[in-house]
Amino acid sequence: MAGSPTARRRRLAIELKKLREDHGLTCNQVGESLDWSGSKVNRMETGQGRVQPSDIDALCRFYNTADELRELLKDLAKHSKMRGWWHAYGSAVPTWFSVYVGLEQAACSLRTYEAEFVPGLLQTADYARELHRATAQPSPDDVEQMIAVRMERQALLTAPQAPDLWAILHESVLRHAIGNREVMQAQFERLLKMAQLKNVTVQVLPFGSGSYPATGAYTMLGFPEQEDPDIVYRDGLTDAVYLEQPSDIAQYAKAFDNLRALSLSPQQSSALITEAMQGLT
Repeated sequence: MAGSPTARRRRLAIELKKLREDHGLTCNQVGESLDWSGSKVNRMETGQGRVQPSDIDALCRFYNTADELRELLKDLAKHSKMRGWWHAYGSAVPTWFSVYVGLEQAACSLRTYEAEFVPGLLQTADYARELHRATAQPSPDDVEQMIAVRMERQALLTAPQAPDLWAILHESVLRHAIGNREVMQAQFERLLKMAQLKNVTVQVLPFGSGSYPATGAYTMLGFPEQEDPDIVYRDGLTDAVYLEQPSDIAQYAKAFDNLRALSLSPQQSSALITEAMQGLT
């Protein structure tokens, strides 16, 4: 079972929708049969709001599910109410990003492409500080809270069951000076250090790679349970998009494979990062 309340809530929603579709019913039909509104059924199937154990019992009786499945769904509902560690940071983790952090904690694989900045999981605190100051213009206290969240997120890469991270960086990321020379020096050193981990792969897409899929930055999250399909995550300054349709996932997976093929090998990428670091002096 996925290991964060966000992932459990998503799994519960998937299972409830599957039950309804297996019975060939609409949300309105289920709602009418249980004296609920169709919108309530829809909210439960999209992970919006909390699902009560009594609601799970009612649905399982209606769908005539096996006892084992009913207990699984009730357990998912119970644990989906728990708060993740990131909720303690309040406004430093906006709602639209809180969803991503929860999914990230449960992922077994992360494939990310960045065209402007070093991915958050590989950033140093000083690099992240410069980005937060420039983009959101929050108060100094808020900046430090945001950085604390980012640093705590990074702990998952060295956890006992760490996910596999495959990061492709456009060469412009290396040439884009963030902060002063010391900030970039430390950032390059961290990239090289993290690339040595068995579960982390870093590739650089060089300027001379020619044409490639114009996707913009994105991250694909994969999960250990087959019942939990992949998600594509794309964010902006104030919101994010989560793509789950199989056709979308297939397109982004193909784009990532193309980007990976056009990129330098991990060894060549480390050499280019080292070259860029030496160029700072």
